Amino acid sequence: MRVTECGEEAWSVNREPMNKNRIEGVAEQGEWARNREALVIKAKRRRCGGCAMKECVLTWGDLALCLKRATDLSRSEKSAEAVVAAGLGRRAERVGGPKAVSLERAVHQKPAQAGRNARGRGEAAPEAERDEARTARRETGGLGRDDLLAQALARANLVMAWKRVKANRGSAGVDGKSIAETAEDLKTHWPRIREALLDGSYRPEPVRRVQIPKPGGGMRELGIPTVTDRLIQQALLQVLQPLIDPSFSEHSYGFRPGRRARDAVLMAQRHVQDGYRVVVDVDLEKFFDWVNHDILMERLSRRIADKAVLRLVRHYLVAGIMDGGLVMERHEGTPQGGPLSPLLANVLLDEVDRELEKRGHRFVRYADDCNVYVRSRRSGERVLGGLRKLYERLHLKLNEVKTAVAQATGRKFLGYELWLSAGERIKCAVARKALESFKQRIRELVRRSGGRNLLEVAERLRAYIPGWKAYFHLAQTPKVFRQLDEWIRHRLRALQLKHWRRGPTMFRELLALGASKEEAHRVAANSRRWWRNSRWLMNRAMPIAYFDSIGVPRLS
Repeated sequence: MRVTECGEEAWSVNREPMNKNRIEGVAEQGEWARNREALVIKAKRRRCGGCAMKECVLTWGDLALCLKRATDLSRSEKSAEAVVAAGLGRRAERVGGPKAVSLERAVHQKPAQAGRNARGRGEAAPEAERDEARTARRETGGLGRDDLLAQALARANLVMAWKRVKANRGSAGVDGKSIAETAEDLKTHWPRIREALLDGSYRPEPVRRVQIPKPGGGMRELGIPTVTDRLIQQALLQVLQPLIDPSFSEHSYGFRPGRRARDAVLMAQRHVQDGYRVVVDVDLEKFFDWVNHDILMERLSRRIADKAVLRLVRHYLVAGIMDGGLVMERHEGTPQGGPLSPLLANVLLDEVDRELEKRGHRFVRYADDCNVYVRSRRSGERVLGGLRKLYERLHLKLNEVKTAVAQATGRKFLGYELWLSAGERIKCAVARKALESFKQRIRELVRRSGGRNLLEVAERLRAYIPGWKAYFHLAQTPKVFRQLDEWIRHRLRALQLKHWRRGPTMFRELLALGASKEEAHRVAANSRRWWRNSRWLMNRAMPIAYFDSIGVPRLS
């Protein structure tokens, strides 16, 4: 290889006037140079009145050191002269010469003997040079490139992710493998999957399309990944969320650690109590189906720089959808059902949050549900117009049926609604639609034709009612909860009469429960009127204490 220094057309990072040194590098390598030949660098220095050329001998090991040093110095914007001088100094230090040689002194040294015998003790072998070059690449351009992915695939992180996937349960993906079957399969195939993830050749399986009915009508589309892909996504989530979540707006509450729906409801209650009685209720139409992949990946790349992780997330976004045995390509949308979907939704919608903060609005966002609280309807219309433009910039559409500017009281938000009590106090209540959904679920659990006895029904109620009560514990409507308890016990008494069926059986069982003969006879005489009898006459035979004894949970 030969490096020549010449005039104005030279390659150089030094842009000083013409009477200064100019440096040009031209690389030329022959087959003989690879066979342990010395590296000769000819440095030619030109001034206004003359020309001179000197030679000095460098080895291939020195070249690697020069390249490494050049990369380091380029970051600090040093000149090319410092790069070459640093490489020459290293060479001189190894062969016993001066510890530092400047470029001006180096070009005036006598030429050394070039050829096969010029190889000295400090010359590195070709294998050593390749190792050193790899080390230099790792220390410079590749630093941290695969760091996030390596953290996600660490054993401790994967163990935590697997526990979470098992706790969430869930159905099988397109491969039809359950969690237990996948666990056995990963014992054999995980090393291959891990290697594919690290080298970028891994391709996720398509998601399985599942449609579930919405409470307000219509169908909600879910995409169920395979258990293996859920494990990988959960591992990524556990690494990315601590990095990305702190950058989100404090007004965002959906699917964030340490934040719950109750916090969003309490904040909405506070805004309305402060006098912001008009709400701009924004609902996005099929948000998870309309997410633009390019916009999402651009927003995500602002927060993380790991190309391997970004590439893997892109693969998950474009993974197909299997429906009825056919795989369809997906060019937009992020399927609900994967662990990464909520985080990606927050990444995309955080831009809207920041714009609302900049304008000084009071708002609460939970996933794709956003409520902005203002003082007048006119202000609400103006805010809604600005939100339309913000969402259009993200290629998202508003649901015109559900989006509205209305009074905050009586408007449903996360299953709650606000109401104005005595003394101008704003309180929380369970929304009407949520109450109707609760009653419908209780009807399914306490079906009189279900073939279950009272103890089995009580066990099913214990699996549902406590969770519902815990979510709606902010509701300040004790009378509503007392009425629901009475309605549930009414249905349970009717269920018991239906199971006894015949009059003689009712008479005998009611006497065993402590009812008088007159009451037992009146119930048995109307054995087919289960709902009517369970309303009054059965209350004394099966009081509240009876249902407490068999473990029926209460709401009040």
